[in-house]
Amino acid sequence: MSGIVLSASVRQNLLSLQSTADLLATTQNRLSTGKSVNSALDNPTNFFTAQSLDNRASDINNLLDGIANGVQVLQAANTGITSLQKLIDSAKSIANQALQTTVGYSTKSNVSATIAGATAADLRGTTSFASATASSNVVFSGAAGGTTAASGTTTLGATIGSFTGTAGTAGDGTAALTGAITLIATNGTTATGLAGNAQPADGDTLTVNGKTITFRSGSAPASSAVPTGSGVSSNLVTDGNGNTTVYLGTAGTPAATVSDLLTAVDLASGVKTASITAGAATISTSVNQTASSVGGGAVTLKSSTGADLSVTGKADLLKSLGLTTSVGGGNATVSVNRTTSSASLGATIADGSTLNVDGHVITFKNAPIPGSTGAPSVPSGYGSSGNVLTDGAGNSTVYLQGGTINDVLKAIDLATGVQTATVNANGTATLATATGQTNSSINASGQLKLSTGVNADLSITGTGNALNALGFAGNTGTSTAFTAARTSGVGGLTGKTLTFSSFNGGTAVNVTFGDGTNGTVKTLDQLNTKLQANNLTATIDANGLLTVSTTNDYASSTIGSTAAGGAIGGTLTTALTFSTASSPVQDTVAQTSRANLVSQYNNILNQIDSTAQDSSFNGVNLLNGDQLKLVFDETGKSNLSITGVTYNSKGLGLAALTGGVDFIDNAATNKVLTNLNSASSTLRSEASSLGSNLTIVQVRQDFNKNLINVLQTGSSNLTLADTNVEAANSQALSTRQSIAVSALSLANQSQQSVLQLLR
Repeated sequence: MSGIVLSASVRQNLLSLQSTADLLATTQNRLSTGKSVNSALDNPTNFFTAQSLDNRASDINNLLDGIANGVQVLQAANTGITSLQKLIDSAKSIANQALQTTVGYSTKSNVSATIAGATAADLRGTTSFASATASSNVVFSGAAGGTTAASGTTTLGATIGSFTGTAGTAGDGTAALTGAITLIATNGTTATGLAGNAQPADGDTLTVNGKTITFRSGSAPASSAVPTGSGVSSNLVTDGNGNTTVYLGTAGTPAATVSDLLTAVDLASGVKTASITAGAATISTSVNQTASSVGGGAVTLKSSTGADLSVTGKADLLKSLGLTTSVGGGNATVSVNRTTSSASLGATIADGSTLNVDGHVITFKNAPIPGSTGAPSVPSGYGSSGNVLTDGAGNSTVYLQGGTINDVLKAIDLATGVQTATVNANGTATLATATGQTNSSINASGQLKLSTGVNADLSITGTGNALNALGFAGNTGTSTAFTAARTSGVGGLTGKTLTFSSFNGGTAVNVTFGDGTNGTVKTLDQLNTKLQANNLTATIDANGLLTVSTTNDYASSTIGSTAAGGAIGGTLTTALTFSTASSPVQDTVAQTSRANLVSQYNNILNQIDSTAQDSSFNGVNLLNGDQLKLVFDETGKSNLSITGVTYNSKGLGLAALTGGVDFIDNAATNKVLTNLNSASSTLRSEASSLGSNLTIVQVRQDFNKNLINVLQTGSSNLTLADTNVEAANSQALSTRQSIAVSALSLANQSQQSVLQLLR
């Protein structure tokens, strides 16, 4: 059978329908896949280009997991470093605690030598002090004209003053006044006593040269009943210092007499003295003194040679004795002045005046020297020489009644150390001139020539009128002090050198002693400045003992040892004998405390080791020597290699400490602190490096993510279909297909008409 023959119109319509169906199928495929290029047949160039982009994006995406793991490895290492830093800080705290504990040695190594006369202000000391001579103003005697120079034998006391009152009578005005007249009358019989208005009453007083005479009614007590230190003699009780109680008796039995009253006055004025034994007083007239008396009905008052006399009391009493014309119950004063002469000073020294010489006290006293005839005995611990009583330590009393200028000079020399005194058991003192010294003197012109001595610069102050009377008050007579400097020799160490070799790595010391200028050393502070750089320090005590010892940093080291150094030398060692360097003496309690800190420190190191070991992620530990390599692109050319470190205790340069070796002193502790600071710096540096690498990795991680997006976007741009266009194409092709079907149907209808004709 021959093939079917289609008409041209049918064939044309059929081809059109087939073409439309193909196009519609393609459009529907694009709509269903969303791509305009689904195979190489669609668009070979775009298809293979897009496939290449997608493949690269896929390769890069596969690298992101490795990068993310790398980030975690870096973060794990950083976390480890943070913890290690905290542990290092804890170790520092322990080391600082060791620095703050008591020094581990009760005695540090030292060498010492005594420098005579050295002080912190001048280490040079002195070979000697020369005694300078200081001159007073001219001291004159009491010779007429007031221009005669005094001499060493010129007395301090003056000529006895005398005052005779008017004749007095007993109370009835008929009997002459005598020493036997009682101070009070017998049952009102005035002929036996003073006038009624003149009679002293119980409690009345007289004041004589600052001493007190007290009147008491009744009889004097027995010797066993007097106060301790006082003594009774007839109707008088005296304390031995010039204060006296006069017992008046009673109207029935009067006791005290005018003679008793004059004796009390003489005791107060120093004319008489009282020697007291077991409550009994033995009263006698002092050497070269004249007692007050009654003669021809008149009372004669005598001053001592050592002080003027001043009597103050009730006017009526003094008038009845013929001593004043004043009357009444008020007080009146009677004065009896001494007179000067060629044998005495022109200016008398007041009783009780003092001189303070270089811190020692010289007191001037109106009394005879203890131990002399009629005077009290020498007090225990004191000794007398001439008219000077000394305690042997530079303090003296000069007794005015017999004292001379030579006695004053002697007392001054005892105070300055120009003379020394040995107190003997018999109450005397043996004086000797100190070696190389010259006693003070008075020259022909009347100037006191005082030797300053070598113990101190001379300084004299005073109370009363002693400064003026002895010519120490300066040109104007108003100065309150007399001073003079010793002559000091050049320091014994001047020009000498002291050397120490390098001690524990310090700077060797080469010290030249001098006046403190041009690099020389004078003071302790200047010496310590030199020694500080060599880990040494110096002190000096009041006796001139210079001690050079180690500082706290090197308390465990011995000066001059082979291990530490610091050998002493220089010309000073030939002038002074330095002690052998002592070994340090451990403080057991302090060392135990430091040993405990060593144990705590070692525990920290163990924690550092375990922390470094645990700082890993997914089997990679950058703090334990591992290496991390990260690949950033599909070719492997872009990559980052991070070499790990070993940051256990050894890797950080930290070693376990040993008790008795480490922390034993500040130097050992500071070495540990230095290592800890270095480890801390190492950790900080590594943390910075890790941070930098982490930043790089994170930047590349973000970059790869963005690059994948770019590649996938580019691939999509090459293959994705425009759904709007394809939808419109689909609608148009559907319409076209419908029309083609209709056209094919019409073409077929034409053939059916021919067939109808054949029927």
